[in-house]
Amino acid sequence: MEGTASLGAVLNAPFSRTLGGEESPSPLQGSVAPVKRGDRIASLDVLRGFALLGILVANIEGFAGLEGRFEIPIGVAKNAFVGPHTHLNLVILFLKWIFIEDKMRGLFAMLFGAGVVLLTERIERNNGQVNSADIFLRRNMWLFVFGVLHGTFIWDGDILAEYAFNALFFLYPCRKLKAKSLFVVGTIVWIGIGTLASSVAEGDFEYLRLSRQKSALVAIEKSGTNLTPAQNETKKEWRALITKNELRSTDEANANAAKRRNGGYIGYVKDRGTGFVRHLGDFESGYYFADILGAMLIGMALYKSGFLISKLPLSTYLSTAFVGFLISTPLYVVGIWKAYGSSFYFAVIEKWIVFPHNLTAEAGTLANAALLMILFKGRVPRTLLRPFAAVGQTALTNYLLTSVLCQYLFVFGPLELYGRVEYYQSLYFVLAVWVVNLVASSLWLRHFEFGPVEWLWRSLTYWKLQPMRLRSK
Repeated sequence: MEGTASLGAVLNAPFSRTLGGEESPSPLQGSVAPVKRGDRIASLDVLRGFALLGILVANIEGFAGLEGRFEIPIGVAKNAFVGPHTHLNLVILFLKWIFIEDKMRGLFAMLFGAGVVLLTERIERNNGQVNSADIFLRRNMWLFVFGVLHGTFIWDGDILAEYAFNALFFLYPCRKLKAKSLFVVGTIVWIGIGTLASSVAEGDFEYLRLSRQKSALVAIEKSGTNLTPAQNETKKEWRALITKNELRSTDEANANAAKRRNGGYIGYVKDRGTGFVRHLGDFESGYYFADILGAMLIGMALYKSGFLISKLPLSTYLSTAFVGFLISTPLYVVGIWKAYGSSFYFAVIEKWIVFPHNLTAEAGTLANAALLMILFKGRVPRTLLRPFAAVGQTALTNYLLTSVLCQYLFVFGPLELYGRVEYYQSLYFVLAVWVVNLVASSLWLRHFEFGPVEWLWRSLTYWKLQPMRLRSK
């Protein structure tokens, strides 16, 4: 019978690396080489597959021209909350924020962090820290190159460069920390530093200051007293803040969408691609990487504790899912409802959705991870999970393939659908791409050891061509 264990107790407990069966990491036996398929950890592949597919549900807004303010489809060519499908779109928005928005990105980052521990431990058991550092450095430098190429020439919403940046500067020194320390530091970075950095970047403190002063100015004006020059200057600052946060008109949004469609591939690279390269310089701000880094550190902790590899009792996953959703869901429901009631006024969104976002994102991500582990440990047939594991095994290939498919559908191809689909209709394209991911990955892995981009990445990392075709047993 399975006992009851809290996540805190689990993080304090030592973890045995002997997993058994097909989930056991293989020894290197004196040589450095990529892990073989039979030695992969099945739960990590399944989680990675679900996370990658879920990320598209969030990213489709950027691909389709539905990405408005604060990840809400307002101020875009097809306003989601005008017309006969308003309530359907609102339900989709609720579900996205509860289960998807920054939860799947967070889960993907957690799994990246887990992979750092898995990779370095596997190498260091037989080859020492020198080889570990060398492989880790090369692996992530090449990932950074892939990210820059992807962000410049395919889609400027790339996350690979961010992942590599965090790995190169922060993750390797943290790999030896205990699970509890990693979890605590990750939470501080994700919620503490992430919230502070985003508040500064979004101007939350400026808004709070001006909002308080504006309330006082209104009272002064009502009393008939003339405002001082300093008070008039504050009034101008408030008006400038309101103007800055005004939504684009539908005509302006349509004009921008048409410009994106008509610019062609070369125009896109000149505009968005070069913009992505400039954006790389913003990494040091903290706003762009604090949440990702925090999730990676927590992922390292969850791997070390056994959480991500199905080694904990079912009760631990149930309690984690319950507490995570208990924290995140009410905050999201109340926040979105208040924002909708205010016609998505920027100040209401800032207060009720943006400010608590890092807390709700971490809680929701942990809940999602626990929920997926419950499915993995439950009675779900392995044949149903196998296609998701295949996507997880070829995650880098599928990530890039998804960008190519979506950019072709919405921008570069003959359909030119950017800015022309409704919010709910974007999910049709998500389902279509999912089918390609699931089917293509499963078929490919029947014949090959790695995904094509995974093969290239490993060959560059180990500076040796890796065997590609799957050897028959």
